[in-house]
Amino acid sequence: MSTTSPARAPRTSATPLPALWSPPSPRGTAALAVLLALLIAACWSVWDLGIDVPTILGSLGSASAFVSRMVPLDFPPAAELAGMLLETLAIVLLSTVLAMALSVPLALAAARATTRGQLSRASARVLIVLARAIPDVVLAIVFLRIFGLGPMAGILAMGIHSVGMVGKLYADAIEELDDAPREAVEALGGGRSQQIWATVPLALLPQIIATGLHRFDINLRTSVLLGYVGVGGIGLAIADALRVLDYRRGMALALVVLALCIVVELISGAIRAALLRRGGRAPGGPLDRLLRRADRRPVQERVDAPWTVDRIRRLLTVTTILLLVLASLAQVRISPAVLLEGIAAIPTALALFWPPGFGGAAGTIFGELLVTVQISLAATLLGAVVSLPIGVLAARNVVAHRAVHTVFRIVIVVVRGIPELILAIIFVVISGLGGVAGTLALAIGAVGLLSKLVADSLEETDQRVQEAVRAVGADRAQVLCAATLRQAAPAIIAHLMYLWDTNIRSATLLGVVGAGGVGFLLLNAARINQFEVVTAIVLLLLAVVLLVEVLALWLRRVVR
Repeated sequence: MSTTSPARAPRTSATPLPALWSPPSPRGTAALAVLLALLIAACWSVWDLGIDVPTILGSLGSASAFVSRMVPLDFPPAAELAGMLLETLAIVLLSTVLAMALSVPLALAAARATTRGQLSRASARVLIVLARAIPDVVLAIVFLRIFGLGPMAGILAMGIHSVGMVGKLYADAIEELDDAPREAVEALGGGRSQQIWATVPLALLPQIIATGLHRFDINLRTSVLLGYVGVGGIGLAIADALRVLDYRRGMALALVVLALCIVVELISGAIRAALLRRGGRAPGGPLDRLLRRADRRPVQERVDAPWTVDRIRRLLTVTTILLLVLASLAQVRISPAVLLEGIAAIPTALALFWPPGFGGAAGTIFGELLVTVQISLAATLLGAVVSLPIGVLAARNVVAHRAVHTVFRIVIVVVRGIPELILAIIFVVISGLGGVAGTLALAIGAVGLLSKLVADSLEETDQRVQEAVRAVGADRAQVLCAATLRQAAPAIIAHLMYLWDTNIRSATLLGVVGAGGVGFLLLNAARINQFEVVTAIVLLLLAVVLLVEVLALWLRRVVR
């Protein structure tokens, strides 16, 4: 048998040309129909909520009046402000550490690489999904009933809710790890637990810390919202100021929160980039250089476990985290007696939330639930319209001019630093109570998230494809449309679905301040002790969130 390939026959007029376009598969057609239906629903939501140019222009007079009422800004004394900030940071840090501590065992149970039992994996995945589906403000309401006013409810609420994101990312990271080290331990006779603990934690440590830092950013913004339900920190001070229409103090504190969020975003972003950097280059900081010089000793002088740069860095990281946790515990002054009493009262408190009921307001609840979905759809559409061009201009491989993409990257960071609650409060004052305020707040917030995701997706595309299109004479715009955007399209669709999923939860939370939707009914039911109504609303929200998550998962698989 000849091993040479047959000679290629010359193309003749009878030889069909390869198809330049192939019709989509039935699943692709169904996905396209679903996306078109969502687009139509989003456009209808924008129209039905009354969001149009005349409405926005008509709010400019209210905006001018609001600005005149908030200046000059009234900042609290430095000592009082420092106390608020320290309490907020302590709550956020403890909730993030709690989420990381709970997520690691759950992720180990949910990952195929570390758990063989299908039932165990499914149970862990269900717990992760439930933690993500239940809004943190609902968890805060429950824990406030159990532990009373104060930071404990906020720490537990944000910590448990964060497991939904952190646990999923940890589980995905575990499944992507190289299995060779575990197999080596297994070959040496190590048991299952030895295989896991000898290989997974060390390899996963950068991802653990990077994800924790990202969740810290999110929890910092969430802590402002939880101040409206009685959790301490600067969020409670903002809520107290705005309840009495003290806009000078409220907006001054909001400006402090904005500056804090931007600073934390920049610091954590730099740390995450250093932790997740690939390519084998050694860090270039002075401490790294000093440690590497100290480590240049003959091999025979070293002990079995040498103090390498990586080991010293890990030790310093863990020590720093432990010291910050201890300082945070001292700041919030959690009483062990109150904690034990609250734990003992959990069964009695949870009994108040069951069975669910609508309290004679089923029609109103379903109507406001529809408004919540409308707000999320409209905000996703408006946010996408603004975010896509910003994301394109922020991508380094699309815009060659460094100053341009740097400016737009700064814009993204600044917008990401603005808590959506602050935007919602401003728009409620300007445009009045209702869905318009919530939609505009979420649309602006979407710019910070979606623009960054779009820019990163464009930068991750295959440069060889773009160079090939450019080599045949295409200009920059043609390369962008024919190669870059086409490669990034599946990722952008996935980001849009993720943004819609996030906006449903956020629209619920912003309803607490009167920005439309079912959130206001949720908070009101908790205030008048209609806990069965709280449970009914939570179950409805859970059903909607799970439906959107299943739809998003299916779309991601089809368009991939």
